[in-house]
Amino acid sequence: MIYSVRYRLMFYLGMAILLPGIFFMSDSFGQQPDPAAATAPAATDGAGETTTPAASDATSGTQNTTDEGDEDQGDSLIDIVMAGGPVGLLILVLSIAAIALIVEHAMTIRENVLIPAGLADEVRIMIQEGKVSAARKHCRAQPSPMSFVLDAALAETEHGWTEVEKAAEDAIADQSARLFRKIEFLSVIGNIAPMIGLLGTVVGMILAFKEVANTEGAARAADLATGIYLALVTTVEGLIVAIPSLGAFAIFRSRVDHLIAELTFAAQHSLRPLKRGAAAKTASSTQQTTTATQQRRTGRGTPPTPPPPSSK
Repeated sequence: MIYSVRYRLMFYLGMAILLPGIFFMSDSFGQQPDPAAATAPAATDGAGETTTPAASDATSGTQNTTDEGDEDQGDSLIDIVMAGGPVGLLILVLSIAAIALIVEHAMTIRENVLIPAGLADEVRIMIQEGKVSAARKHCRAQPSPMSFVLDAALAETEHGWTEVEKAAEDAIADQSARLFRKIEFLSVIGNIAPMIGLLGTVVGMILAFKEVANTEGAARAADLATGIYLALVTTVEGLIVAIPSLGAFAIFRSRVDHLIAELTFAAQHSLRPLKRGAAAKTASSTQQTTTATQQRRTGRGTPPTPPPPSSK
């Protein structure tokens, strides 16, 4: 099942391997060819000899300027990420973890996974037929939060409806806590990523002012650009990771609330025959007690009183 630890480990490992590969491949395929490599078409004179147009001199004259412009605009996505240094790499790892968690939660936190279709009705029918043991086996054959709640409740049928209801409530609370702990990692990533980006910002500013101190205030703008560039890159990276993570956490939290409410309603519907049976037994017991009381009051059903002893 999708809840097994082995499945989750394999899924996270696959995502950790696949996502960086897609990232680097998309960056390599996204590189554009050098426009300076294209040559101007040659002109042909009347004698059939080819001559270079006069505009080729201007093109060759501006080729160096074009190459310099390409070098300035040649920073790829990998270059920008690597410019963040160790802090940027750490944020990249957090982004991969966030994507893996979002995909995994989207696959597992669904109604047909948490509340299998038809399970509540099947268990209800078995309870009505008095097949409590068969109902428990049926729940164990379909592992899910819904089956866990029903199995926990059916285990207390011998102790009355009060214990059954308490066991169901405890099981629902346990499954709710499990699901909220599961999505809590997205909130952690969303709160940590900006802090790590802020750390990179501080490091970048330290490097910039260190350059100013080393040059005794004579540092040029180019000397300060490296530190400021690091500061801005890590800040942006942290925000890029935090915003989707917190948004996904809010969505999954709302979904968990909705599914827990649906699970509670389905469990109550499935266990209702037990509640009715307990109510019927209580009513029968109350009626018997009332009848016995009335008989005592009218003197029926009581042993006859012995005659008083005779005095001689």
